[in-house]
Amino acid sequence: MGEGLLRAPLFPLPGALLFPRAELPLHIFEPRYREMVRDALASDGMIAMIQPKDQSEPPLLFDIGCIGRITASEQLDDGRFNIVLEGVSRFRIAREIDAGTAYRQAELDTGGFDDEAEPEPLASVQRAELEIEARRYADALGYGVDWDAVGRLDDEMLVNGIAQVAPFDVGSKQALIEARDLSARADLLVQFMQFQRMMPGGADGPETIQ
Repeated sequence: MGEGLLRAPLFPLPGALLFPRAELPLHIFEPRYREMVRDALASDGMIAMIQPKDQSEPPLLFDIGCIGRITASEQLDDGRFNIVLEGVSRFRIAREIDAGTAYRQAELDTGGFDDEAEPEPLASVQRAELEIEARRYADALGYGVDWDAVGRLDDEMLVNGIAQVAPFDVGSKQALIEARDLSARADLLVQFMQFQRMMPGGADGPETIQ
């Protein structure tokens, strides 16, 4: 995307991570975010995914998220939308803008994130450790996983896919989006899966995101 400031709508959603080159399906039902999608579709299709820090209204936001482009959209009869975002680049919020819309908007700084080029592959030992821990974690959660299909994923799809679906808390999810590179994100994933699996009671399964 290149460096510089970009103006885009903010979509605060806890636990929903978007990464560059990854996809994130979303069901849009709140009126303000229906408006956001309609406006995005009428312009450049960009929406900035960001996690809220709390449950206040409006919530405080983390500084770093990922901007995505709408690559598929379906408007339902009652006005709701099903959309798919494809990650473009991470960003840091430069400042919020009072644009008079029901949804929040901001100027985003995409500089400082090396997200345009595909990442270096993981070392074979690191990849193996990640797959082993993912198996243990999935077993603890009671997930049924096609491990043959998982083994065919490239490193970026594997790491970011686990980061998206694993039921970590918001702070852990934020650490994953802020990780310096793919290798650092893979290391964090292993640590988080081990920690949650070894906690008293083990992994409890995914939380529901409203």
